[in-house]
Amino acid sequence: MTEQYHFQAEINELMSLIINTFYSNKEVFLRELISNASDALDKIRYQALTDKSLMDSCPDMHVQLIPDKENKTLTVQDTGIGMTKSDLVNCLGTIARSGTRGFMEALKQGTADFSMIGQFGVGFYSAYLVADRVQVITKHNDDEQYIWESAAGGTFTIRKDDGPSIGRGAKMILFLKDDQLEYLEESRLKELVKKHSEFVSYPIQLYTTKEVEKEVEVEEEESEKKDDEEKKADIEDDKEDGEEKQKKTKTVKEVQHDWETCNPNKPIWTRDPKDVTQEEYAKFYKAITNDWEEHLAVKHFSVEGKLEFRAVLYCPKRAPFDMFEGGKKKMNNLKLYVKRVFIMDNCEELCPEWLSFIKGIVDSDDLPLNISREMLQQNRILGVIRKNIVKKCIELFTTMAEENKEDYKKFYESFSKNLKFGIHEDSQNRGKIADLLRYHSNKSGEELTSLKDYVTRMHEKQDSIYFITGESRQAVENSPFIENIKKKGLEVLYMTDPIDEYAVQQLKEYDGKKLVCVTKEGLKLPMSDEEEKEEEENKKSVEKLCTAIKEILGDKVEKVVSSNRMVQSPCLLVTSEFGWSANMERIMKAQALRDGSMSSYMVAKKTLEINPQHSIVKELRRRVEADASDKSVRDLTHLLMDTALLSSGFSLGDPNSFAKRIHRMIGLGLGLDEADAPEEEKVEGEVDGGDDDLPDLEDGDDEAMESVD
Repeated sequence: MTEQYHFQAEINELMSLIINTFYSNKEVFLRELISNASDALDKIRYQALTDKSLMDSCPDMHVQLIPDKENKTLTVQDTGIGMTKSDLVNCLGTIARSGTRGFMEALKQGTADFSMIGQFGVGFYSAYLVADRVQVITKHNDDEQYIWESAAGGTFTIRKDDGPSIGRGAKMILFLKDDQLEYLEESRLKELVKKHSEFVSYPIQLYTTKEVEKEVEVEEEESEKKDDEEKKADIEDDKEDGEEKQKKTKTVKEVQHDWETCNPNKPIWTRDPKDVTQEEYAKFYKAITNDWEEHLAVKHFSVEGKLEFRAVLYCPKRAPFDMFEGGKKKMNNLKLYVKRVFIMDNCEELCPEWLSFIKGIVDSDDLPLNISREMLQQNRILGVIRKNIVKKCIELFTTMAEENKEDYKKFYESFSKNLKFGIHEDSQNRGKIADLLRYHSNKSGEELTSLKDYVTRMHEKQDSIYFITGESRQAVENSPFIENIKKKGLEVLYMTDPIDEYAVQQLKEYDGKKLVCVTKEGLKLPMSDEEEKEEEENKKSVEKLCTAIKEILGDKVEKVVSSNRMVQSPCLLVTSEFGWSANMERIMKAQALRDGSMSSYMVAKKTLEINPQHSIVKELRRRVEADASDKSVRDLTHLLMDTALLSSGFSLGDPNSFAKRIHRMIGLGLGLDEADAPEEEKVEGEVDGGDDDLPDLEDGDDEAMESVD
């Protein structure tokens, strides 16, 4: 025979668990109690829709906070529905029984669009986080006024209250612990209300105490205690003035009490966007962000269907100075509310990192919370909200770019790095973000151009989008890499932001057009049949020179080839298509905490490209063909290699040798004999052979050098 038993609970232990483990932060007690009061007000408001006489006992609907430092009590009073004696037993006396949840279940049969906050039935007990004893005075329209009292042990008491009537509602008196008296400070209470309950539907009033100065009359007895000298002086003054003596007054301090509303800002996201003015949006933005400036743009929307949530998203005018510092910094500036009660402002799943500058509020009724309502449970709903937030942000930026170019210019100056970070991080929206990118080009002048506009201006035979990366706009404008591109009338984008290097690694193409870096090998420019034929002839003419240069330079370059990139420059260095560019190599070397192992296989393999039409290359070709062992060719080749390194954006491996070559060239230009140069003293420990790469020029070579120059 199977016997059935009921679970038993040690009430003291259970209460201790609820008080000490459900909540990670004691300050949330006020949020829980205000939320309970808000639910009570919602209940009476709903019932009054069908019976207005229910409001007669107390027409005002509010929540009041009364700190009493003398008695060390904090009172939370509302004019809600109140509780009957049976409610006190069943709701406050039964752990984890939610009166709100029962009320909501009773409404499910109807069609009322009504949402309240409570759901677990333990929020009331958070009062014991800060209080030793709690007293609840309550009055329901259908019952008498009662007092419920407990010290969080295993018992509670209920008695009829013969004291003054509270009208309707509940008055909760918290007898605070000695180490929790901070919650009697007005500033602390205001801070908690603003943080957690600012957008509760009903006014939250704080009973404040202020000292004001007041002028009062001085009594006669006090005025007669003046010195004789003062009396004589007064008599003389009276005679001179001939006026009546004015009554004496003094300034005293007087204590005044007043009710101050702690939540004057209303939740504008619950309203229709058509009914909200720009001034209201600006006021609300400043209230939730403490920004001294107005916002740049705003997106107010609601999503309905299986998932329902509302949001107001703001784009600020300027980027915070510590936007990309990470570490202790919170990931985003979106505040998450559930049923208008603040839950958290650091929900990483709510917004991607590249949109961390977006500020605003997201409010949903559908999000599942843990029992303390301090954190979200993992849920697919979050993913849906995140997807919608990203979509709406991109819509906001796109609208700004199309309709208000001046505002978009300000936005791009502040947040272009975020968009490029989005290209790198957000593969799903990469194409949409690419539409928002803007760059300078050789045809855009001082204005920025978009990839979309670039495509409309492309050459008929052009099948790629050309770009160049570099340290500054001036450096890339004068780069030898784009000499022939500019000559042919083609357009090249200037990418001078370090993050561009990372972005273009992910953005392989745009609108079916491949993005091609002009500093890498494999560049194919549109050419006519005649140009192609001429290119082949040039390659054949310098084959012997290319071989000679490769032998001289050895492992410094992977290969030496003829190129049609240049017009005015004799040579340059290009990198392999899938390795680092010169600019990327510079960026990686600047990383303070870089991993040196990556450099070994990602560092650029350099190809020296020479311009067969340049006079220097022609002269070198002539010398090599005349005498392959010509010593001047070796010196000139090393000099060209060093200049190519600099003009192509690389750093010199041995600046000292380069300086010596330049000094020797200066000496030749000035007609100085090397014998006139001062002898170098040998430094102790210095290895001989430092000038092996600097052979003596043969007689008459100075004239040849001048002719090359």
